[in-house]
Amino acid sequence: MEIESKQPYSKASLQRGKHKQTNTPLKRKVFVAMSGGVDSSVAALLLQKQDYDLVGCYIKGWYPASSASKSQAFYCSWKEDRRDAMRVCAKLGMPFITVDAEKEYKKEVVDYMISEYKAGRTPNPDIMCNKSVKFGVFLKKALAMGADYIATGHYVRKLKNNALAIAKDLNKDQSYFLWTLTQKQLKYCLFPLGDLLKSEVRHIAKKNDLATAEKEESQGVCFIGEFNMEDFLKKYIKQKKGKVVTADGKIIGEHDGLAFYTIGQRHGFGFGGGEGGPYYVAEKDFKNNILIVAEKKDEKKFRRKEVVIGNASWISAVPKIGKKYQARIRYRQPLEECEVAEVSKNSTKIIFKNPQRAVTPGQSLVVYDGEEMLGGGVIQS
Repeated sequence: MEIESKQPYSKASLQRGKHKQTNTPLKRKVFVAMSGGVDSSVAALLLQKQDYDLVGCYIKGWYPASSASKSQAFYCSWKEDRRDAMRVCAKLGMPFITVDAEKEYKKEVVDYMISEYKAGRTPNPDIMCNKSVKFGVFLKKALAMGADYIATGHYVRKLKNNALAIAKDLNKDQSYFLWTLTQKQLKYCLFPLGDLLKSEVRHIAKKNDLATAEKEESQGVCFIGEFNMEDFLKKYIKQKKGKVVTADGKIIGEHDGLAFYTIGQRHGFGFGGGEGGPYYVAEKDFKNNILIVAEKKDEKKFRRKEVVIGNASWISAVPKIGKKYQARIRYRQPLEECEVAEVSKNSTKIIFKNPQRAVTPGQSLVVYDGEEMLGGGVIQS
């Protein structure tokens, strides 16, 4: 683990302890995950104002070999992001360290993502990143170095029972990405932005002259950034061309391989779509290597009420069968009324009140009870 600051900080100096002369407890120590963006910068500032003892941490993930230059297809700005995080820490007078999570990120996020696409599913790498990296290896290393808590810039509220709730800023709420967390992890976590609007976060950053105040939102896959997923996957997955067929059986083109397409994806397939507009991916027929697409007017017949999830994780309690809940099957989707029909060790069946568009295997279904996020699972079918 690399430690950088204007002052020499040793591992021992980062660990909590007591004042030798007074034998009084030191301030509670918080390791803040600093992404180099405005959200984590303000999270650190707010915690500092609450009199915590802070350490700024940049988590270094894995990056494609061709990501070092802006001229490359997979350029990643991690060096600039890390520099911005250092600048904020210097402004706040915080020690700064770099936490190396490259090995874990490659195995638990990148390799997982590739294997899921190979299997025809569409994974959500940000959720796996939270599970295995930010609240996995980072939490573990922070506690080993003496942290009482870790903190991130996620827009989510932590409840008194170590559960999670929707953030005040409904447009920025990130509870969807945190369904894999457990109470054992959450008791060590702080989320300072849960009761703030994004506009308020920007205002705080500007008022306190933070270097990241005007920085644009980061996009794309966590730690890697924005890039063409299909081009990336083609480096790892062999293309297997097949027919593109409409809902009524008309062959309209050729696909490069089912792994490169996502249910619900809008696509012109080289000529812009049908009479009713563009086509949307409706189903993937793996047995016959056929991609089934539908115009908007025909897409409704592919919607479904029943969704089965696996690898379910419930933060405080398992949902009760028959009780009314709300859920979403993709980020930013409005919450939809549902109930849990079956719960077993390997799968859970969710029944929605209204048919859902583009139910996508590999993506996450997250369940809510009012404002509280109960947990979720990976869509199997």
